[in-house]
Amino acid sequence: MRVALFLTCVNDTLYPDTGRAVVRLLTRLGVDVDFPLGQTCCGQAHLNTGYRREAEPLARRFAEVFDGYDAVVTPSGSCGAMVREMYPRMGERARAEGRGGSLAAAVAPVVPKTYELTEFLVDVLGVTDVGAFYPRTVTYHPTCHGLRSLGLGDRPSRLLRAVKGLELVELPGAEECCGFGGTFAVKNPDVSAAMGADKVRSAVATGAEVLCAADNSCLMHIGGTMARLEVGMRPVHIAEILASTETEPAV
Repeated sequence: MRVALFLTCVNDTLYPDTGRAVVRLLTRLGVDVDFPLGQTCCGQAHLNTGYRREAEPLARRFAEVFDGYDAVVTPSGSCGAMVREMYPRMGERARAEGRGGSLAAAVAPVVPKTYELTEFLVDVLGVTDVGAFYPRTVTYHPTCHGLRSLGLGDRPSRLLRAVKGLELVELPGAEECCGFGGTFAVKNPDVSAAMGADKVRSAVATGAEVLCAADNSCLMHIGGTMARLEVGMRPVHIAEILASTETEPAV
């Protein structure tokens, strides 16, 4: 299986260790991972801010760069949802505006083979025990795009429960948004901060050492709130937990 890693802007700029963790994890599972250097932003920030037409060249670029792979794997529920849910909508909207079906045709091949990491592991590779070791107490926050757009369900928690040494504790109000929402946090800072504080209080109540999620953008927001509130907990991407082993433990 020839798989491409779509790292995303946030991870490439701020959290490259997450990308390295994905490569270590998939390689350990026997997957041949490529990192196409031509990849750019998927256009999610543009679309969410109302610049749909400006996002269209980025969708075409994505389809071109990731053409020919058996699967495209991303450690981001939100960017995965952009490709799977919004690219087809963008194509149909362009068609409805009388601009033809070229965008829809361009993105059609790549949409069904783009996967968020945990669904690729469970649905495509058919594994839940990835041979990980992470001796900490962890609580899991299901981010909005993964929960509602991709329907990840219990895939992440099934993977976490199979990690040796890890104790998974339930997060109260898990399905409530953390308040990030991309540009929402910029346009509505007070509401965003209040939602983030609610999420952190719920996480702290679990007594866990670590809060994990499948989106570093949300973890960045939650982590910033944790730092401001000075709580004894840290955010960690699920890829870094799943990549951790007894011989090569996560920091």
